[in-house]
Amino acid sequence: MTETKPWYLSRTIWASAITIAAALGSLLGLPVEELDKQAVTETLLQAITAISGLFAIFGRLAANTRIR
Repeated sequence: MTETKPWYLSRTIWASAITIAAALGSLLGLPVEELDKQAVTETLLQAITAISGLFAIFGRLAANTRIR
């Protein structure tokens, strides 16, 4: 593994966060048994990817210097 990526694009991090959130929700009495954790993880990753793309576009449009 030589390629790197931001932490927020890691499926492992998001799957772990979903698992922790589901466990906490269960402790608080929320019905999380029917939650498809893999689908939630995939949806969140797609949303994060779209948001980071928008930030890149808006960042480039708002930049004061040219790209070489």
